[in-house]
Amino acid sequence: MTARRHLLGLEGLPRTELEQLLSRAHEYREGRVGGRHLSGRVVANVFYEPSTRTRSSFEVAAAGLGAHVLNWTVTGSSASKGETLVDTAKNIAALGVSVIIVRHQHSGAAALVARSVGCSVINAGDGQHEHPSQGLLDAYTLWRRWGGVLENKRVAIVGDILHSRVARSNLHALKALGVKLVFCGPPTLLPSHLSQLGVDVTTELDVALNGADAVMMLRIQKERASEALFPSAAEYHQRWGLTTARAAALKPEAVVLHPGPVNRGLELSPEVADGQRSLILEQVENGIAVRKAVLEAVS
Repeated sequence: MTARRHLLGLEGLPRTELEQLLSRAHEYREGRVGGRHLSGRVVANVFYEPSTRTRSSFEVAAAGLGAHVLNWTVTGSSASKGETLVDTAKNIAALGVSVIIVRHQHSGAAALVARSVGCSVINAGDGQHEHPSQGLLDAYTLWRRWGGVLENKRVAIVGDILHSRVARSNLHALKALGVKLVFCGPPTLLPSHLSQLGVDVTTELDVALNGADAVMMLRIQKERASEALFPSAAEYHQRWGLTTARAAALKPEAVVLHPGPVNRGLELSPEVADGQRSLILEQVENGIAVRKAVLEAVS
């Protein structure tokens, strides 16, 4: 597997490297590879934003590779006293940390940390930029479901595209892997440049779902929106939510994904979130194997 010092985003990663990461994750997922590749090393989770799945997944993955895990949050830290991100990162690195996993509300924060410290850095989500390990685990979840074949599959990504770093990482990964992408959402939540990136764009959900092999519903990110971008939650669910009726009309083998947390009754009907098409919990489970592969690649 190709070694790299950091993983800051998926944009520009060659298809061969993406496939190597997916294959290595599959070896971890299927128990074909063991070993404590990070034995004696320290991995630091440095999270300026709340997280359940990503932080816990990285913690389990790092511990599974034999690392000691340092969990850092803003609450109770010197950041609450005004310490800068760079100073915090430098002090954590000075503890002998091998890998810093950083989540921050500002785009470019992970790259700033990578330029400031001597250890490896993994971006766990920076503003509206990217969330590379989520993009990889989404790609792996589909790769595993489809027997390692992603070429020419059709995936609809629906919802708050404008604010979604998950959508951006999935765009870069899935497009590079040969997936046909269609993005859908309210006009106010669709970036104007999307059509220039070689993907289909529509505001009509039924159009996006037509022929889809997979549907990825995105969370409405109320914390990143400074104004009302659609009339009401009820109208959003009616026009852009994956209802039970819409899910029933999908291709028989089509699957449903969501990076979480799910706003039930807004992006997804509860019956769809918990139904047979749903791979939501499988995404969480697969995240451990993917993050083991990522940690190994940067270490």
